[in-house]
Amino acid sequence: MRLRRFPDGTSAAEIRALTPPPRDVEDDVRSILAEVRAEGDVAVRSLTQRFDHAELAPGELAVSPSEIEAAITTLEPGALTGLRLAIENVQMVARAQLRDPVTVPLAAGHEVTIAEEPVRRAAAYVPGGRAPYPSTVVMCAVTARTAEVDELAVCAPPGPEGRAHPAILAACGLCGVTEVYRMGGAQAIAALAFGTESVRSVDVIVGPGNRWVTEAKRQVAGVVGIDGLAGPSELVVVAAADADPELAALDLLAQAEHGPDSFLVAISHDRSLLDRIAGAAEALAADRPSVAAETLALVDAGGARAAMRLADELAPEHLQLVGEEVESLAANVRSAGALFVGPGAGTAFGDYVAGSNHVLPTGGAARFASALSVSTFRRRMARISLPEGAAAQLSGPGAALARAEGFPVHAESMERRS
Repeated sequence: MRLRRFPDGTSAAEIRALTPPPRDVEDDVRSILAEVRAEGDVAVRSLTQRFDHAELAPGELAVSPSEIEAAITTLEPGALTGLRLAIENVQMVARAQLRDPVTVPLAAGHEVTIAEEPVRRAAAYVPGGRAPYPSTVVMCAVTARTAEVDELAVCAPPGPEGRAHPAILAACGLCGVTEVYRMGGAQAIAALAFGTESVRSVDVIVGPGNRWVTEAKRQVAGVVGIDGLAGPSELVVVAAADADPELAALDLLAQAEHGPDSFLVAISHDRSLLDRIAGAAEALAADRPSVAAETLALVDAGGARAAMRLADELAPEHLQLVGEEVESLAANVRSAGALFVGPGAGTAFGDYVAGSNHVLPTGGAARFASALSVSTFRRRMARISLPEGAAAQLSGPGAALARAEGFPVHAESMERRS
């Protein structure tokens, strides 16, 4: 792992430049979407053979419920316990996000009620990549079910033998998901957005994926809703002098398992602590072959508040505050996908069993975007009631505005009710 030192005064943009932009796949993805839209299942199976090296016969895109149920028995007992704990905690946090309808009485004598309605049908994309991600099934499926989505489909890339990974199927079984497709990549997003002979289209697609999946989600946004555009995994650790350097290094290396382009940053106003984090990271990485990230950025800050400001400007997917001085400033954080405070709050807990959702905004999108939540699967709708007296009070001002905008029939529509 390469260590990069940055002096006090380094900007967020300079640090972000460590992660080069991904290769442009816009045109390739557009071709895949068009192929699936035109040819349906045939295109999905052909593209699955091309990209995933899995040959699927007609009718084999969908996984049978019996195969999903049987997969639960293949889980190691500890993993089964972990999934059940994750399901329980994620569900409790998701339930707390549900909102009752709110009715607002207004001066003219009418009411506006704001209610949340779940989408009818959603889909979760579960990456294959370096390893299967049953935890992503939990984050997406439990949240969608809690949001009261009628139907949820899950898709995941098949292995070369044409089978979906049993750990993903087991997680689906534990979450009550019975509609699962062995397909991945941009072709899976196309099938979910447009529909094929085997796959009914959905209203919302969620879940992380590689640049092909992310670009496909970008191109179908508007045809369907999406949760966001996920990039490489990110962790920024802001540490004060009393932080444990080895724990900080271990947390950074844990996120480094997600891939070579993982965005990893340690910020401190204690230069000696940064040196110790760097030394610990090098030592720990030496005998941990799963660590894939190429670069760890070490940033000197002029003080605890300067460190916090820089972290907030970076708006990372995960932000950890370790050490009394920076932990006391946690309330100042406004831009992070998820915030972990204190020596016990390793980011890895959030990836699995803490109850928070690990589908998070990346690339600085935490400035304006949020984690996957029940609101991703629900839409707000206003219900307006205008009794006769209210219409009379509102029609005069409303008609004047309509005529000012050049819409006289709008004005007439309101005036007829006065």
